[in-house]
Amino acid sequence: MHTIWKGAVSFGLVHVPVRMYAATEDRDISMRYLHKVCSTPLQYVRSCPTCEKEVGWEEIARGYEYEPGRFVLFEKDELDALGGEANREIKILDFVDLTEIDPVYFQKTYYLGPGDTGAGAYSLLLKAIQDTGKIGIATVTLRSKSSLAAIRVIDRCLAMETIFYPDEIRAVLQVPNLPEAGQVNEKELTMAKLLIEQLSSAFEPEKYKDTYRESVMQAIQQKIAGQEVHAAPQPERANVIDLMAALQASLDAAKPAAAEKPASRQAAKTTRGAKKASGEPPEPTTPRGRGRKRTGS
Repeated sequence: MHTIWKGAVSFGLVHVPVRMYAATEDRDISMRYLHKVCSTPLQYVRSCPTCEKEVGWEEIARGYEYEPGRFVLFEKDELDALGGEANREIKILDFVDLTEIDPVYFQKTYYLGPGDTGAGAYSLLLKAIQDTGKIGIATVTLRSKSSLAAIRVIDRCLAMETIFYPDEIRAVLQVPNLPEAGQVNEKELTMAKLLIEQLSSAFEPEKYKDTYRESVMQAIQQKIAGQEVHAAPQPERANVIDLMAALQASLDAAKPAAAEKPASRQAAKTTRGAKKASGEPPEPTTPRGRGRKRTGS
């Protein structure tokens, strides 16, 4: 893995040297913009309309527009200096339960590996988080942007989740046309709960596939081979008029899958029981849902 940041995690007066690595990767299929006439890739240049010339990176500064057309300028070194030591420190401020953080706050996950020194301090923090079942809430500055972060454990590795500040979360009241709190048909509610129960299962991320990316890759290979690509027409979905009928049809469709779940759930319980007996730590849970189990324990 490529190191993208070096610094330290601090809690109290303890400093843990760490190296940061991206925990996720973008698997989207990258396509370039071409000129249709000759298939030449388009180029994007940084140009100044006043000087009428292309501008190199060494001539670029950052500016804040405080009035229309009027800016205060900053060099990169000035912005870095404003952060001071915070640019190289992940400072833990508090320890909380993971379930107290709503998923809307989470941004991106990073792995934190041990630095060149301080392996003992790294192991100490990791073990302490595991045993207490807590996560650390910290501040960090990455790429000239300050953010909050959650320090937790994934398997045997410290991980950092950048999270939004509260004032970066838009109020729900800004969402238009939200329904007023009103009466719900009890029969429809009972059927909806039953449908949710039948569709409920343990989270198994490996069973979810990016079908769109697979379709695009298949189309790319067909085009390379000189084949014509024809997408099958998608059936039009009719507007749901009878909600009860739609719920009943959904329940009927979910029954075959629900019948297979007891065996898979029993297998999951057996696996967990075997791990518990052997002393192996349980699989970590993801922070992408409310009501999840604590990680790092």
